[in-house]
Amino acid sequence: MASGRPVLDSLEEFDSSDSGSIYEPQINARKKKQKTTSGPQPKKSRRNATARGTPSVSSSTNPSPGEPSPQGQAHYQARSRSIPERNTNERNQGISAKEIYDAVCSGKAAIVTVVDEWLDSYKQSREGGLLVLINFIVQSCGCKGVVTREMFDSMQNAEIISTLTKEFNETSGNYPLSTPGPQMKHFKAGLSEFSRVLMRSCRNSIIYDEYIFPSLLALLTGLSDSQVRAFRHTSTLLALKVMTGLVEVAVTVSVQLQTTQRQIDTEKSKNPQIRASDKLEELHTTISELKENREEVCSMMNATFRGVFVHRYRDLLPDIRAICIEELGVWLNKDPEDFLNDGCLKYLGWTLFDKQSAVRLQCVRALQGLYKEKEFIGRLELFTSRFKERMLSMVLDKEPDVAVEAVNLLLLIQLMTEEGLSEEECGRIYPLVYAAHRGLASAGGAFLYNKFQSLIAQENNNNNNNNAAFFHVLMAFYTQNEFHEHGAYLVDSLWSVAGSELRDWETMSALLLQDAGLMYEEEGVLLELTMCAVRQAAQGTPPVGRSHARKIASMKEKKVQEQDRSRITTHFIPILPQLLAKYSADAKKVSLLLKAPLYFDLEMYSSTQWLKKYLDLLLSQVCGVVEKHTDGTVLQACAQLANTLCSENYTFSSRAHLAFSQLLDDLVECFNSYFAEILQGGADKDDTYSAATALKKIAVFSSAKDPTGWKLFDSCLQLLNSRLESLDLHTELTVSALKCAGFHLMWAKVNVDKSKPKAAELKHLKKDMNTFCRICQRCLSVDETRIRDEAFELLCDLLLLYSQASVRSEPALQPLVHLPSVSLCSELASFLLDHVFTEEEDAELCDEREEEIKVTLFQKRRRQLAGYCKLVLYGVLDLSAATNVFKHYSKLFSEMLTDDPSQQDPTEIRDLAKKLAMTFGIDLHHIRKPLVALHLDGIKFAFRVPEDGSKRLPNADFLEILSEFSFKLLQQDRVVISGFLKSECPAAALCWPSVKHYECSLASRSAARPKEQEVAAGAVSQHDTPQPKRRRTTAGGSTSSTTKGPWLESSSIHNRMHTPVLTSTVQKRAAPPPPPTQVRAAESDAGSGLAELESEDEFSSGMLMRKVNPTKRGRLNSAQTAAARDKEDVASHLTLLSLIEDDISESEEGEDEPEIEDSDNESQSSYTLPSTRHTSVSVLDELFD
Repeated sequence: MASGRPVLDSLEEFDSSDSGSIYEPQINARKKKQKTTSGPQPKKSRRNATARGTPSVSSSTNPSPGEPSPQGQAHYQARSRSIPERNTNERNQGISAKEIYDAVCSGKAAIVTVVDEWLDSYKQSREGGLLVLINFIVQSCGCKGVVTREMFDSMQNAEIISTLTKEFNETSGNYPLSTPGPQMKHFKAGLSEFSRVLMRSCRNSIIYDEYIFPSLLALLTGLSDSQVRAFRHTSTLLALKVMTGLVEVAVTVSVQLQTTQRQIDTEKSKNPQIRASDKLEELHTTISELKENREEVCSMMNATFRGVFVHRYRDLLPDIRAICIEELGVWLNKDPEDFLNDGCLKYLGWTLFDKQSAVRLQCVRALQGLYKEKEFIGRLELFTSRFKERMLSMVLDKEPDVAVEAVNLLLLIQLMTEEGLSEEECGRIYPLVYAAHRGLASAGGAFLYNKFQSLIAQENNNNNNNNAAFFHVLMAFYTQNEFHEHGAYLVDSLWSVAGSELRDWETMSALLLQDAGLMYEEEGVLLELTMCAVRQAAQGTPPVGRSHARKIASMKEKKVQEQDRSRITTHFIPILPQLLAKYSADAKKVSLLLKAPLYFDLEMYSSTQWLKKYLDLLLSQVCGVVEKHTDGTVLQACAQLANTLCSENYTFSSRAHLAFSQLLDDLVECFNSYFAEILQGGADKDDTYSAATALKKIAVFSSAKDPTGWKLFDSCLQLLNSRLESLDLHTELTVSALKCAGFHLMWAKVNVDKSKPKAAELKHLKKDMNTFCRICQRCLSVDETRIRDEAFELLCDLLLLYSQASVRSEPALQPLVHLPSVSLCSELASFLLDHVFTEEEDAELCDEREEEIKVTLFQKRRRQLAGYCKLVLYGVLDLSAATNVFKHYSKLFSEMLTDDPSQQDPTEIRDLAKKLAMTFGIDLHHIRKPLVALHLDGIKFAFRVPEDGSKRLPNADFLEILSEFSFKLLQQDRVVISGFLKSECPAAALCWPSVKHYECSLASRSAARPKEQEVAAGAVSQHDTPQPKRRRTTAGGSTSSTTKGPWLESSSIHNRMHTPVLTSTVQKRAAPPPPPTQVRAAESDAGSGLAELESEDEFSSGMLMRKVNPTKRGRLNSAQTAAARDKEDVASHLTLLSLIEDDISESEEGEDEPEIEDSDNESQSSYTLPSTRHTSVSVLDELFD
């Protein structure tokens, strides 16, 4: 600011030596002289000073407290008519604290009214109005105590707070600001609004009366130093909100000072003959009063900053720290002249390392507000250079919301600062476009888009086609980066900022259709991005694996999707045949193009006259693609498109059905032409390849169209039998024959469900099913992996489709039920053991194949295991078949423990067992036998001795997994299994955690119920009649609440101690016990929740540091130790102790926090915090090297 003393200087005058519980603001010496010389005359009103500053401010000036203006009286009368009438006594007493509290809870509309009423009552009685505010603050803290007029007149603030602490309601740990749910947010917003309205109403007169706000801030400073969390939290919020109001007043006064000074300069510049001496004298009087006002406001701001903020920004409660940083950001924005310096910015820099995400989030948001202002950038240069590395690391914050805001902050730094971010620093943000969290990915996309725009602006000066340049830059980024290869995630990240460019279908199509311009790799990239953009526009959903907060689209979003889909259809229907013709030879590109019609509004093929001809072109191109390609991905895309176009929902389906029927007829004819020679063994390699290719295409289309009309089932069975007997297995031919036969049986079952077949038809279908299952069983033992895997998966599907559960609703189809034979069950289990629970193929892949092949292999095994588990869940296989699954899961887990003991976490296996146990149903008698067998076999497996003869039992941890099935056991079975466990378990293993855990799971439910009821009853009774906590007694019998000895390190004590309901956050050191006749005020500085890091390494090697040694925040004076207080009831002392956190609860809650030591132990402290005092060294030297 231009004039006046700086706000945050003169620490010698406003010391931060932890004496804030009794706040005594200093009065200017000149004001004292004015008061003493004039005797008992009232203080001169400062209203005229502010009114003469600027005309705009004078219009909003409030009347003096003594004489309300006529307008104010009329306003009060009008307002009183809208308020319910009170009786005469209530009107004389004014508004109550309860009414203010109810108004704050109800909403903003009532707050203005109650503030006006309070102002009226304050004008009538200053002491009464202040007392109402104090009791409102106490009630807002959740305290049931009341500050009476006698307490207010006779007690100091520390005594009042001590008395309120004793009267605090301890039945619940919640207070208004901590109440869970939306109520807490509403109350916090109401409390903040009340502070704002109060400060705005008092800013022109009452704020300068040297009574209400110094007294109010005195109490709030003392409460903010309390060990009761409710007091500390609420008072900190109110004090900092009042501080924000004071900052606004200081800014206003500074503007008035500047305006008045300009008026003085203008008047002095005039000719002495025309200069108005009276006006000049009046302006000098005004500016002196404004300086006096500013000095008074600054003194309150300075004391609040030093008495509240400096201590509470490192409070153990994250909410308090977050409030401090949030308000600091407001001060920095509103009053940069006083606050935007290194002395205040250091607090933001330190809290960037806070352990709690809520504090880091507020810190980053505060910095965003600073970097948005261009005029602040110069003052932030040193801060940016010092903390840029930390801000860059926060893009990988474990809390996604913090990471999102950190990316937005870095974008502001990139845009607003001259240096911006280097390419290496930007490279740390680019990979975020592939993040799983959609908000973080969108923030990364915004950063990347801004980088694209800057590159386009540098290279494309003529601005001919910015969208084409955008696609070139996007393709270059996609092909050159080494982060990810899925275009759908990149398009989704850019969609919110580059939606107009990504919807430019015309530019995309023109680039794809031009003969020369794009390289081969660029064509594939652009085609992939185009199809991803088409899907994003038509569906509006994120890619798989990326979280989406809102699942239901709004009406506006649905309307936009419909419009985009219509534009896509209109544009791509004529273009798609041309693109298919150009890229028909490229399997990858054509498979992408074939997905485009799935996002069209296909009705436009028949509803729009000029688009009808393009359907025939599309069908001919698709049939041509099927004839050219044998790649499974391309054929699968064609089959999916054929299934969509042949749907009966469209009027043109008959044309599509005719085209694909002709295609398949040609394929069947081709296969039949070679079938006889292949069966007789006379076909050469070319004929076999042609037949295998035709059969492969038929098998792929069989998944989309009913193949029963082609009568290929018998031919496939003959082909399979001949190949298995001759052992001349042509892999492609055999796999295709298996697929065709399997799909035939599946479609036959679907057709039977839709019609009423005859008994002969059912008998014939059952016979076909039996024959095919025998063939598949034989295929399970062949050496060819593809044949073996296909047979296993088809068996799992068909056994489930022809199971008892599938015909439960249709008794007429009972003859179709096919139960697997014992030999088939054995073969399936052997396949699981030999080819799913094996590591041989993984070992081979370690050196020979890439990581991508490993992932594919893992997905295949997971799919096969899921098919086997479905057979168990739906009753096709006996429940005992599940033992193989859990046995070998446990085996693999125990091997993992042996190889890497640091990864002992069976959570996933236990979750799988828990889910399987939940599927057993509620009929415990029905599953009794297999469940008991499961437990007995599991116990034997757990205590199986290894073959090497060692005494270790590597499978013992399997008991923890087995315990997930215990809740389904009957009572008598629990006793039997418990006895079997004791007989099988070695004596030395009875104390192992897994054995104890399993024994607890076998405990009787009936025996456990009374104990649970007893605990619950005890909890209720404890809640209803809270018992006072006892003091800890030392060996000598004396009581102490602060002594900490070596016995406190015992883990058993930590396990049994419970945190008090209302807890402190102070970090205390050993201190001598207080005398019995004296109650000591508790030490208060709450422990820091700040992750202090390695301060010298993170901030500066030459940073000045000091020990933080909080002095005791005052003791009770002699009046508190009078004879009347010596006879105080012991119960009140115990109640006080119950509200103050004991050492054990503090050590548990403040784990890993730096300990704040007393001054006498300073030499032993190993923790240091940055200094908050000014020394002879400048702030810049103190913060940075």
